[in-house]
Amino acid sequence: MTSSDLSQLRIDRSSAAAGVRARRRPWGRIAAIAAAVLLAAAYAWGRFAAPVAVEAATVANAWPSQNYTLLNATGYVVPQRKAALSSKATGRMEWLGVLEGSRVKQGEVVARLESRDVRATLDQAAAQVNVARANLQQGQAELKDAEANLRRSSELLAKNYISGAQHDANIARFDKAKATIASLTAAIASAEANRRAASVAVEQTLIRAPFDAIVLTKNANVGDNITPFSSAADSKGAVVTVADMDTLEVEADVAEASIGKIKVDQPCEVQLDALPDVRLSAVVSRIVPTVDRSKATVLVKVKFVERDPRVLPEMSAKVAFLSKAVPPEEKRAVTAVVPGAIVERGGKKVAYVLKDDRALAVDVTAGAKIGELVEVKGLNAGDRVVVAPGDKLKDGAAVAVTKK
Repeated sequence: MTSSDLSQLRIDRSSAAAGVRARRRPWGRIAAIAAAVLLAAAYAWGRFAAPVAVEAATVANAWPSQNYTLLNATGYVVPQRKAALSSKATGRMEWLGVLEGSRVKQGEVVARLESRDVRATLDQAAAQVNVARANLQQGQAELKDAEANLRRSSELLAKNYISGAQHDANIARFDKAKATIASLTAAIASAEANRRAASVAVEQTLIRAPFDAIVLTKNANVGDNITPFSSAADSKGAVVTVADMDTLEVEADVAEASIGKIKVDQPCEVQLDALPDVRLSAVVSRIVPTVDRSKATVLVKVKFVERDPRVLPEMSAKVAFLSKAVPPEEKRAVTAVVPGAIVERGGKKVAYVLKDDRALAVDVTAGAKIGELVEVKGLNAGDRVVVAPGDKLKDGAAVAVTKK
């Protein structure tokens, strides 16, 4: 054979290998697709698997003072100094100078009744005083004249120029003038007393603040008849009610069985329902020495040490009676949660926060115990967390809350 014939008998291995690779390539694609399908199925199974039943709790703001609390009680804010202002006089109110919330100073006129009649009486009494004083001046002139006449009479009698009878008449005139002076002096005192009485009557038509205070309520208007000692129709008693806001305190009802835990000057902490994020320091001012038999409670009055201008009379309050005063560094609220919500995963403390029906693991740091809670950092107040999460609960797992 020739060399050309032998070359025809050679096997083309490159073409054969390419064919084999071509035949194997579809199987590789099928395996890759199958792997992707398996991964997608695993993801879908994890996402749509039945949710884990869990119990939930809410992260709250807790106050370290709970560790010192011996007893809790409820009550109301009341002013120690409070007055319903009226007048002793009866009449129609012609002027009112305050509204609710107005601040008044001690002695300031807040309202005025009609007073033309009593002012006329005052003017009349003042005129009577002037008349009495004029009469006194006339009497003093008469006394002076009688005294001079008696002196001359004594001189003339010594020289026998007048009779003894005439001298006795001059003595009687002098004594009468002195008696008249005493009577006129008493008349002046009487007239001045009448003037003072009329002045008091005029003053009673003015309603003044008895102490520095704030007007709480307005009970009458201009034109109303003020009759403080009567219950007549269409009449008013008190015009306004005022209170000294510097004397606000809390009156709390304490169970009779627990009164032994309380003493005067004991430190307290007051929380107002209107200001839930505020705790005000206070002390026990006094304990009313009687028991309300219908409620089996003792009234305890608590005085504010820290004041807040937002505190108003009749606000409802909760009082915590403490074993000792709260240190300054513990007067702020801290984030706290039930201890069972904190678990250890991989050497770290975590809590599972509920979000969109899933449990998300969050790293946290546990602190001191506060009552039944424990201080925690890494969570926010209001977060909902899983209580006592099991070992099988994973980060991002679907959950169903069975108990809150």
